Amino acid sequence: MNLVTFSGPPSSGKTAVILKTIEAIQQRGLKVGVVKFDCLYTDDDELYRKAGVPVKKGLSGSLCPDHYFVSNIEEVVQWGRERDLDLLITESAGLCNRCSPYIKDIKAICVIDNLSGINTPKKIGPMLKTADIVVITKGDIVSQAEREVFASRVSTVNPDAMVMNVNGLTGQGAFEFSTLLYDEEDHIDTVTGKKLRFSMPSAMCSYCLGETRIGEEHQLGNVRKIELGDE
Repeated sequence: MNLVTFSGPPSSGKTAVILKTIEAIQQRGLKVGVVKFDCLYTDDDELYRKAGVPVKKGLSGSLCPDHYFVSNIEEVVQWGRERDLDLLITESAGLCNRCSPYIKDIKAICVIDNLSGINTPKKIGPMLKTADIVVITKGDIVSQAEREVFASRVSTVNPDAMVMNVNGLTGQGAFEFSTLLYDEEDHIDTVTGKKLRFSMPSAMCSYCLGETRIGEEHQLGNVRKIELGDE
């Protein structure tokens, strides 16, 4: 079974791109399944189910969905193997732009949209900077010049990534993209022992642990203060 991880900001079009890409992959006779990671709510699993795609969802609640992903990915892989999937796709939304679910030697896709702002690529951390492929969506809503500038900004942040435009509504570009996702040589039985491409946030602060009171006396752990000196 192959494993591919998708990540990207909320509402960037990940699910739409995945659905169109799965349509193309299924034409090759491959069995594809999806596990969707989110925080409080998602009905995207119903979209996959309506498309006949085996799917599971996991809601992380108060946890970061990428932390939740890492804590459950081995069990997810075994779920996919038990169903004899050829390709398992995981989908997670990086909410803080600091975390990333990408695993070394596992294909990593970042989905980002043209409408998010011209400087957005600079604001996104490892889920963009360490991706193998960056898929840009919603290109039909902006001009050709804007598409080119946005793609250039993406390439500046991650010069090693392949950058592609895929339309999640029409499916334009999905077939070409689908040919990059499955390779028999990328077969895995487990991810136990593999490592993340980038570390999660390095320490905990009091608010991570449930503190709600404001004030320096309540701030413990990894605390960083803004510099407000006179200029």
